[in-house]
Amino acid sequence: MRKFVYITIAIMSLFCSCADAKVKQYKIDVVKEYRHDETSYTQGLFFYKGKMYESTGQWGESTFRQVDINTGKAERRLDFGDKYFVEGSVVFNDKLYILTWKNKVAFVYDPETLKYEKTFSYPREGWGLTTDGKNLIASDGSSKLFFMDENFKVEKTLTVKMDGRAVQYLNELEYIDGKIWANVYTTDMIVIINPKDGNVEGRIDCTGLLPKSLRDRNTDVLNGIAYNPSDKKIYLTGKYWKRLYEVRLVEKK
Repeated sequence: MRKFVYITIAIMSLFCSCADAKVKQYKIDVVKEYRHDETSYTQGLFFYKGKMYESTGQWGESTFRQVDINTGKAERRLDFGDKYFVEGSVVFNDKLYILTWKNKVAFVYDPETLKYEKTFSYPREGWGLTTDGKNLIASDGSSKLFFMDENFKVEKTLTVKMDGRAVQYLNELEYIDGKIWANVYTTDMIVIINPKDGNVEGRIDCTGLLPKSLRDRNTDVLNGIAYNPSDKKIYLTGKYWKRLYEVRLVEKK
């Protein structure tokens, strides 16, 4: 009887935690699909002045690209040396910022010309990168988000929690309508984060987005969220995926 009581209390506790948090549950509806360069190990994805940009990783394969969304092909491209593993990227205050994974450096370019400007020392692993228009916002694979100025000085650190528990492996980031969207690495889940307190307000289940028929032995995880503010469309893709998807959210009942 005692064991039953303990189990019942534990289940009730978990239920209450979820109910109190009021995390909205979403699934996705595919609006349209596009070709995606399957050699792209997608790390960062965003729009700037109506154009899609993508940073890709892996040693010896890292690039930054302006992408033709209709064909998936690069219209302009930067290739990085074999010693660099490129991660998240974003334009902030008219400068293009690109993180590296373990190199402990971040690069700055002119987004119009893709001309190199400077290199910054970066004290942690680089993963995802976005901006709220006031700060750079970065992840490092933990449950933390770092709000930084244009010189990478940390202004604020948030711990992201869902149902009171820290959410680990935060990866690619996108700022959409006042919230931070984050891929959770190795999963088909995207979380919607309140940037004021770090609480997860929504959970997006992307299971099955890329069908088995488009997967092969190189296909990797979901990673890549882009929001086009000009038409409010949202796009998702993944590492070495053959497709990019325009999607809309549908709340689960």
